[in-house]
Amino acid sequence: MPGGGPGHYNARMRPSRPELEALTKNTKGRRRALIQALQDIQDRLHWLPPEALEHVAEALGVPLVQVYGVATFYKSFSLSPRGCHVRGGGAVLEEFERRLGIAAGRTTPDGAYTLERVNCLGACALAPLAVVDGRYHAQMTPAKVGTVLAAAEKGKGA
Repeated sequence: MPGGGPGHYNARMRPSRPELEALTKNTKGRRRALIQALQDIQDRLHWLPPEALEHVAEALGVPLVQVYGVATFYKSFSLSPRGCHVRGGGAVLEEFERRLGIAAGRTTPDGAYTLERVNCLGACALAPLAVVDGRYHAQMTPAKVGTVLAAAEKGKGA
């Protein structure tokens, strides 16, 4: 299988059969809708896992080799898992660590902050993203960290 086979990614990345059926319901049986079906899956999963390609072939009634041919021809499709391109996320995390005096995965001694690093919040267009007390702060930079923490402190005092 391209990309190292189905064992190279974790179970959370594997789409369920009902999820695949939902993603191909509008294209089922429509051979000319192959690209649309692949785009729908890629938009949702951010890649095209082998089982999704097999499902598309079955749902649209096209040979699996044709599905792979289209998926490998267009550069916009990915046959391996990929995440967001977090522009500067590491520097933002380092600034939070510096200002809070803790490493990611830790809580401040007063219990006021827990700093967690997550792989995906489902908002690549807003990355890097920080979530503080449920409030999303988009397109973060190290320079914005102080302002975000000051707003959080102000909100705690209210």
